[in-house]
Amino acid sequence: MADAKRHPCIVAVNPSDEASSAALRQIEDCRLAEVIRIEDPLPERAAEKAVALIRRGDADVLMKGLIGTDILLRAILNKVSGLLPEGNVLTHLSAFEIATYHKMLYCTDVAVIPYPTQKQRTEQIRYAVDICHKLGIFEPKVALLHCAEHGGKQFPFVDGYEEIKQLSIQGEFGRCIVDGPLDLKTACSREALEAKGLASPLEGDSDVLIMPDIEAGNVFYKSMTLFTPSRTAGILCGTQCPVVVPSRGDSPEAKFNSILFALACV
Repeated sequence: MADAKRHPCIVAVNPSDEASSAALRQIEDCRLAEVIRIEDPLPERAAEKAVALIRRGDADVLMKGLIGTDILLRAILNKVSGLLPEGNVLTHLSAFEIATYHKMLYCTDVAVIPYPTQKQRTEQIRYAVDICHKLGIFEPKVALLHCAEHGGKQFPFVDGYEEIKQLSIQGEFGRCIVDGPLDLKTACSREALEAKGLASPLEGDSDVLIMPDIEAGNVFYKSMTLFTPSRTAGILCGTQCPVVVPSRGDSPEAKFNSILFALACV
């Protein structure tokens, strides 16, 4: 666990690309965190060094630079020396600042889990709610998304939504409101909810969208970044620390936003 008295520290693995370098310089210029740069021609060794720093408590956030995601994940998932505690689920959480929505919106999972099991979906909600609490959202509203407000035999995962809602009522996730199945519009628009004659405790005011699968999540993420004036960030959850795993094509701003998101979750 990070020492609360110490300034937060980011360990970046081979951050020699221009976008990563610019984002980290901005972090340092704003005095938001200290930065340790691990540069090694052998990416596996660089990843191992960075993970070891986190395990020792000498850094609080892990960031990917010019290294393959698969190489970094192998170091993170190593059962002996990695960063995923036994029983935890590795998943991804995105944050969106969308011009047409009145508050920040969070979304799982656009990058890691293809088709979440019931356990994985339950843990996605747990991590998302915990992070919302850290970010000052007292009672996050969590929408279990689907293409409609009902299930069907061709969508067996929807049957698990009722169990998840009962877990929420029993306090499994802490203070939050969970409802679904809801489509995207009824999850995020009171007008759409009323137009369909539906009632939901979320009231079309969701903070978190739990995507049914990676296909829906990835299309949503890319639609937001392509067609709307939005800003995004993303981190890996379930690990010992927040992990920033940006795309090599991400801009310095996108990488900076993800670092800020990770620091806020420490």
